[in-house]
Amino acid sequence: MNLRKTLLTASVVAALPILATNAAHAAGPLMAAPVNLASPQESAGLVAKLTALDAQRGVGGDNGFRIASQHPGVVGQKITRAQHTYKGLRVFGSESVVVTNSAGDIVSESVADRRAGLNANGANAGADSGRPLAAAVADLTPALSATEAIDKVVKVVSPRAVHRWAPSAELLIYPVMKSVRVPSALNKSEAALNATDLEEVVDRYVLAYYVQTRMSQDRKPVYYDTILDAKTGAVVAQWKALQTVVGTGNSQYNGAVPINTSQSGSTFQMLDSTRGTGGKFGGMAITNANHASADSPSPGTIYTNSTNTWGDGKQYIAGGSTTNANGQTAAVNALWGLMNTYDTNKNVLGWQSLDGNNTATYIAAHVDTAYDNAFFDPSCKCMYIGDGGSSFNNLGSIDVIGHEMSHGITDATSNLTYAGESGGLNESNSDIGGEMVEAYARAGGTGTVVPAGNDWMTGKEISKSGQPLRWLYKPSKDGASPNAWSSTIKNLDVHLSSGPNNRMFYFLSQGSNATSSSDYYSQYLTKSPAAMTGIGNDKAYRIWFKALTTKFTSSTNYADARAKVLLAAQELYGTGSKEAIAVQRAYAAINVGADVDEVAGGSGVSITTQPASVTVAAGATASFSVGASGGTSPYTYKWYRNGAVISGATSATYSLTAQTADNGAVFNAVVSDSSSPVKTATSGNATLTVGSSSSSEKIVNGGFESGTTGWAGTTGVIGTFTGQTAFEGTRYAWLGGNGATATETLTQSVAIPSTATAATLTFALHIDTAESGSTAYDKLVVTVKNSAGTVLGTLATYSNANAASGYQTRSFNLVSYKGQTVTLSFAMTEDSSLQTSFVVDKVSLITQ
Repeated sequence: MNLRKTLLTASVVAALPILATNAAHAAGPLMAAPVNLASPQESAGLVAKLTALDAQRGVGGDNGFRIASQHPGVVGQKITRAQHTYKGLRVFGSESVVVTNSAGDIVSESVADRRAGLNANGANAGADSGRPLAAAVADLTPALSATEAIDKVVKVVSPRAVHRWAPSAELLIYPVMKSVRVPSALNKSEAALNATDLEEVVDRYVLAYYVQTRMSQDRKPVYYDTILDAKTGAVVAQWKALQTVVGTGNSQYNGAVPINTSQSGSTFQMLDSTRGTGGKFGGMAITNANHASADSPSPGTIYTNSTNTWGDGKQYIAGGSTTNANGQTAAVNALWGLMNTYDTNKNVLGWQSLDGNNTATYIAAHVDTAYDNAFFDPSCKCMYIGDGGSSFNNLGSIDVIGHEMSHGITDATSNLTYAGESGGLNESNSDIGGEMVEAYARAGGTGTVVPAGNDWMTGKEISKSGQPLRWLYKPSKDGASPNAWSSTIKNLDVHLSSGPNNRMFYFLSQGSNATSSSDYYSQYLTKSPAAMTGIGNDKAYRIWFKALTTKFTSSTNYADARAKVLLAAQELYGTGSKEAIAVQRAYAAINVGADVDEVAGGSGVSITTQPASVTVAAGATASFSVGASGGTSPYTYKWYRNGAVISGATSATYSLTAQTADNGAVFNAVVSDSSSPVKTATSGNATLTVGSSSSSEKIVNGGFESGTTGWAGTTGVIGTFTGQTAFEGTRYAWLGGNGATATETLTQSVAIPSTATAATLTFALHIDTAESGSTAYDKLVVTVKNSAGTVLGTLATYSNANAASGYQTRSFNLVSYKGQTVTLSFAMTEDSSLQTSFVVDKVSLITQ
């Protein structure tokens, strides 16, 4: 799998007071909802704060900041990526990742700083020249124009290629980096070096153009990023910039799977409007490229079908139709993979789509002819999938799609340069993402944790030889990837230099083996026990994702990654926690940092009672409590609201008188023990909901999570059953599915206030059937009745002819029944053969 971008660097985490820490996963999503871009005034305010911090560090006045991107952090926080500038020009690879709370205060700043030699006083001299490093860029006037720079790059890359996307050239300052040993490692042999024995320093600066060309030639995309000396026209650095991998849907690799589609009249289309908004198609979509040349592939149009059953589950027959059942299988593979990638990150982490802001993406199937590749294209934020040729079958397996779409997350966040050690980490993140999506999908694609169940091998299913592209647990099994860091790793292709970090993540999740002949053994684990203990997929992924999205910069290398992944673990689970110890051991296992001893049961503090979300009326008291164990008592407590510390809130319980303005506020606590050094643990998030007279929920237990409470009739249909899944939570109402004559009914009595100006009934409904054709054999009728059982109105009638993959949300206006106590009725009738299931969940009636 190829990916994108390049470079090296050393990064530090700024010494700022930590105003808040991120919540442990037990109590809710890690990330907040999509964020609004900062206004010019907000951006200017943040730049002013960063400039003030720079002044405190002694950074020269010619240095500045440029806001590059923003995305969600934990609830109540926002992540801003600010590029460093010198005299108005960006300094490549020099940036700050800034976490701010809802008040705009800086919570933390993760910095990759390459500006030291650009200080106005010229204090830093070149190692060999004896003159200030900034002297090379004293004159910021380029000898070449941007057009001339592009022309020179095209001649170097491929004179015969044609542009797929318009090329660009940005004038900037490029720091040429070199590795130097830290003092303690000066006398070590090369073979004995650990990743933390080296640091990246600026060797010299070049006034350069950063040229991005996205071309194609001979059925192959030719994507390159090039650093071109703006004075001489010489190529300073260059790297590949393409991220690749060498209803009911019958998928090729997962059997019959539920897929979310849309219906327009009698036509179904592979457009999932429940996942993502905007983008090219208004939702997640699968299109038919219909063998469009890989030179410049058109995505084509969205797949359509006359029924909502798709595919035949078989490898595409070369030369056949791309729209019949066999041709649809590639689209089923793609949609199932895309849905699970979206759901893994949203349901587990709260991260929506690729960019965190829920922007929809798409996948184009059937690219080119016998095309043995798939790739993510950052220009369109989309993916193209080939049918396979001599080496592979269709490249739409779960882990491959999860891999490529994880490139989109990297592209939207840390944007790790696709070369050197940062490029290996970029590629590794996609391997990790692919495995976690595979684990989530294999377990049914629901829930709020990443379970076990992946195979720790990338691309095994698509390989005609049965050999995977990569083995995460032992990368060297491919004959080329290293198992551990070495000083030469930055010279490898990024698909090989990803190997050690892949192995780190395997050890972090699954642990290691102490037997030297085992594939899961590491010679670098020298502390006790020799076999380190893993923390499982879920915790490992949360830690890694937090580091990637809130701490990594584009130039993060292996040593920097260790420091930031460790910091993420400490913020999530506490300093000295077993999770933080596992991070240190997992990185030690790949020769990055020193090994440490494990302490039985963990040496840190752990949260035993998480604060619970509460709903109260305005003026009532809302209370949140936390419990902890481990470490050394007594404990001290610190409570946070929306990421900001609450003055005086230092007890195990925090209470406040709730006001309307408090609605949606998020609270969490940090518990510290009395040891030295102090050990801490961070609780999960708890949300305060303050009710008002303006709106009210009238349905009791609409999600069925409290069993049969509030419901009457055939209540045995409520629960968790093999064969169906919930829309939310774990329980639902499964009416039908008998395959025999049956009648089942669920009812609930509700009072609609006479003062109501609106009354909206919604519910999620999934229908699947063994029937065929358009004749209605089995039905679900939704009605409103009075207390005597007389039908006041029929809201809808559904049948086997309405079967569709996934849930669809239905909505009805009941305001005409205001001032009445009515009964909502879901009545199912099934004939003597061939089942139809009507699965109902998340019933809600909101009045205003």
